[in-house]
Amino acid sequence: MDDHQGPRHPARAAPVLPEPDPPLSTITRVGIAPLRPIRGRGEGQGRGGGHVPGCPPPLRVWRDRTLIRSRGSLIQCAAWRAPPSPPGPDPAPADATGYRPGAARSRPPGCHTGAVTSPEDPRDAAPQYVLPLVVRLERATPPAHTDALETSARAVLALLTDERATAPDGPWTAAVEAWQDARIRKVVRRARGAEWRRAAALPGVTVHGTAEENPAELRVFPPVPLDAWPKELSRLQVSGTALTDPRPEAATAPVEPGVPVLWVNPELEMSTGKAMAQTGHAAQLAWWALPDTERKSWRENGFRLAVRTASRRHWAELAASGLPVVQDAGFTEIAPGSATVIAEHAGLASAH
Repeated sequence: MDDHQGPRHPARAAPVLPEPDPPLSTITRVGIAPLRPIRGRGEGQGRGGGHVPGCPPPLRVWRDRTLIRSRGSLIQCAAWRAPPSPPGPDPAPADATGYRPGAARSRPPGCHTGAVTSPEDPRDAAPQYVLPLVVRLERATPPAHTDALETSARAVLALLTDERATAPDGPWTAAVEAWQDARIRKVVRRARGAEWRRAAALPGVTVHGTAEENPAELRVFPPVPLDAWPKELSRLQVSGTALTDPRPEAATAPVEPGVPVLWVNPELEMSTGKAMAQTGHAAQLAWWALPDTERKSWRENGFRLAVRTASRRHWAELAASGLPVVQDAGFTEIAPGSATVIAEHAGLASAH
């Protein structure tokens, strides 16, 4: 955030204050069942909390003889049913959070790593990483709000599929895996001029928007430890990302059939930077949930997508559809457990 210093006393040097931790955007839970409210430590309090009302504590859930879980976390259901017995012996009992030590490490449909299930959640014991995203904001040519949100989502997908992050010996592979083993965090910062040039010199992926005028320019970097940002990025500001759409109808304009849509909750007010992190979350959840054939097609199409603000009626329909839902940890701007974005992709119907 912006630092503010009052007038200095002429006879004394101003005290050196530690730099505050940047606001974090963290996925806390995603469901593949109809959305219900999340009850945390109190309305608007705490950093997560609770299970879906009406559901028992997190347990193992089986579908098509496959354990549905995510690197140490499980799906949180809204309409729970007791799971049938899995085939063969259980290699290890589940702990209090439903985590099975020794389970295969893969991303099943509809899961994510941010669910708050227990104070002893194994993901909290892992090193915490954050995915840095930097948007270029020149004073004379700021991008449009919607174009920035769409570019952020495509940037996350570009990093997740970059060979440097997927190859067994890739230079980013270990960091990406460590990031996905812990809680999924993304932070959006802004840069211009020399700041942007210094950031662009670091290893990463630059993605451009699709707007005809002043297209967004965003660079995504491999995950970094939560408390060990590169100095070129840690100096950048988090605040000041309030963008607008020159054409207000852009946020609700019709979308070409077949184009994936990330639907933003119409009830929430978020800065552009906050919303960029949320659309990045939603794109990531959609990617995890898609079958391989749909992933291949989407990637070959340049991860084409649209971001739109849903009407209240449409949002209610989407929330009941079983599509991936991002629920934010509530570190900044919005209450913990707030549903922010729902990902709609034609391939998700077959995935669920």
